[in-house]
Amino acid sequence: MRAPAHEWLIARADAGVARFSGLPLPVGVIDDLDDIIGRLRRMDDQVGSGTLLYLVRAHLRHVVGLLEQRRYPDSVGRRLYATAGELMRLGGWLSFDSGQHPQAQRYWVAALHAAHAAGDRALGANVVGSMSLQAKDLGQLRESVTLAETARAGYPGATTRVAAICDLRAAEAYACDRATTDCRHALDSAFDRLGDAPSSSGKPCWCYWLDEAQAHAMAGFCYLRLQDWGRARQHLRTALRLQDLSCAREGSLRHILLATTYLRQDQPEVDHAVSLASQAVETLTGEVDSARCVGHLARLVGDFAPYRRRHAVRQLTEQATELLTSP
Repeated sequence: MRAPAHEWLIARADAGVARFSGLPLPVGVIDDLDDIIGRLRRMDDQVGSGTLLYLVRAHLRHVVGLLEQRRYPDSVGRRLYATAGELMRLGGWLSFDSGQHPQAQRYWVAALHAAHAAGDRALGANVVGSMSLQAKDLGQLRESVTLAETARAGYPGATTRVAAICDLRAAEAYACDRATTDCRHALDSAFDRLGDAPSSSGKPCWCYWLDEAQAHAMAGFCYLRLQDWGRARQHLRTALRLQDLSCAREGSLRHILLATTYLRQDQPEVDHAVSLASQAVETLTGEVDSARCVGHLARLVGDFAPYRRRHAVRQLTEQATELLTSP
């Protein structure tokens, strides 16, 4: 994925995207389209990706039809390309969360082209950051670092919250690559930026998800990968305390990561880890459809193997078996 990201980084601005044939497109239609995308993002927070991808595909077909068939000036066209790009980014995210990695990559490459046509550097940086996240999860650690730094280099930092997202993606990539100093520098930069975020204006609506809770959750993930169990727990507990109850998927992931810190420390607290893992299983069974979170849960259940003679561990394994074996 480096080549599309590099092309986005160095590409010159589009001369114009106006279209001169077809029925005119009222700019208010784009406002309505963006409202729908906002609701789809919030639904994803609550129920996960498995039930939403077909809705995003249908919505994207409609937007592409508008791009290809309606008449609009350059200013409206750029907004419409930004709308299409965000839908493609969301489609890629939903595919990634569902474990459909090649499809996620296709969506994100298309999203980069749309972001470039729109002249939207923030959207492009967010897409490249998503590519970094996927590379990290696939074990392509140097690729992940390169993509994260490409996102940072390609965004001028006009909005502190978007710049903080780029920093946190870089921190996660460095943590997985065991580059402790670079990880901590990126985390410090992100939290410094977030301290300035309330005074910023005009932030993209899609970056709502980076609140204080999510920043602490991502920092907790970083310290978990660096095997600094104490700092990881501190951040993950803060994330759980601050999180919006509607963010069910992220809540399940935070419980899984927090349980992992108790299980992998030098003196494991198995019962505490079981309790946290059980909360995640309950959420993933009854509320959230996320193959990505189930994958994290599977690794955690595997970590319990040395303690499988314990009654609580056997109960957890039985509780998780149906979830882990379902298609």
